[in-house]
Amino acid sequence: MVAVFATQNSVMIVPPLLVEIATDLEITVAVAGQLATVTAVGWAVSLLTIGPLSDSFGRRPVALCGLALLAGSVLGSAFAPNLAVLLTLRVLTGLAGGTIPPTSVGVVSDVISPARRAQGVSGIIAINGVAFAISAPMAAVLADWLGWRSAFLAAGGLLALALLASWVWYPRSNRERVHDWAFFSRYWSLLSLRYFRVAVLVGVTQRTAFWGVNGYLAAYLIHTYGVSEAFVALPLAIYGAGQVAGSYGAAFITASRRRALLIAVTSVAGGVSALLCFSVPMGSFWTTVALAVLGTTLLSVTMPALLSISTEYSGDSKSTGASLMGFSNQTSGALGAGIGGALLATTGYVGIGYLFLAVTIGGALLAGLFGRQFGEQAGKVG
Repeated sequence: MVAVFATQNSVMIVPPLLVEIATDLEITVAVAGQLATVTAVGWAVSLLTIGPLSDSFGRRPVALCGLALLAGSVLGSAFAPNLAVLLTLRVLTGLAGGTIPPTSVGVVSDVISPARRAQGVSGIIAINGVAFAISAPMAAVLADWLGWRSAFLAAGGLLALALLASWVWYPRSNRERVHDWAFFSRYWSLLSLRYFRVAVLVGVTQRTAFWGVNGYLAAYLIHTYGVSEAFVALPLAIYGAGQVAGSYGAAFITASRRRALLIAVTSVAGGVSALLCFSVPMGSFWTTVALAVLGTTLLSVTMPALLSISTEYSGDSKSTGASLMGFSNQTSGALGAGIGGALLATTGYVGIGYLFLAVTIGGALLAGLFGRQFGEQAGKVG
C-alpha cells in the first residue's frame, strides 16, 4: 500500500499543477493536460509486459526496479527546463509506474485468502482515492507557496522512501516460480475468456470519464470561479474521499449477484453527475464540487470491481489479469486527457461534460449486454 500510494501520488500531483505549469512554460492548459496523456500511454505500454514478468519471475524484483526508475523520473521532472523534457520524463514515469499496481494486486492475491480477496484488491485500489485526497491538495498548496517544481521534489522524495521500505519489507515468495517468461500464453489464456474481452472494453469507456474528471476538475474550478490553487486544495481533498468511498463500495458490488447491473447503473449515474458539473452552470462553487464528488464516487466503483472479478478468472496469472485491466485503465486515461484536451480547446468545458456522459453510457450498455460474463460463476463462462 505504501508503494501504491507513492506511485499514484506521482500521477495525482499533476492535475492541480496544470495552470501553474502552463503559465511557467508559456503554454495553454489544454497542452499542459497532455502530460497526463503521455504518462497514461507509457503506463499502458508498461502494463503489457509487467504482468507476465511478475507472474513468471516474482513480484519483488519487478516492484523494486519499477520504484527505482519511478523515483528518478519524478525527481528529474522537478528540473525539466521545457515542455519537451517534461513530456519525456512523464513517459518514463508512466513506464515505471505501470509496474506497481498489477504487481501489488498479484502479491495481495498471493497472500490473502479467496474469501477476503475482493476486500484486499478494493483496498489497494482505494489507495488511488487516498492519494488524490492527500496528494492533489498538497500539490496545490506547494505550487501556490513554492512553485510547481516543489511538488515533484516532494513526490520524488516519497518514492525514495517507498523504495527503501519495499526493499526491507516487500514480501518474498515462498514458492518456486518457473523462470520462463510465458508472455503470449498467459495473455492468450486470459483473452480466450469472454470476461476479459468485455471487461477491457467496459473499463476503457467508463474510466475515460473518470480520468477526464480527475484531469480537468482543478483547472475548471480555478478558471470558472477564480479561486486560487491553494483554495482548491480543500475541494480536491473532499473529491478524493469520494474516490475512496467508491473503491471500497466496489467490494460489496463484487459480492452481489447483480453486479453487472450495479456496474452499469453507477457508471451512467456518474456520467450524469460529471455532465452537470462541467456543462450545466450551477452558479455555486460548492454545488459544482458536490456534483464532482458524487460523480467520482460513482465512477470509482467499476475498475476495482472488474479487478476483483478478474482474480476469479485468472488462476496463476493474477498479475497478468491485473495488467489487462490496468491497460484498460491507462488507455482510458490517455483518451480522457487527450480527447478532453481537444474538446477543451475547441468547445470549452461543455464538450468535456458531454464526452463523460457518452462514454459512461457506452460502458453501461456493454456491461448490460454481456452481464452473464460478470456472473458469480466466474471462470466457468467462456
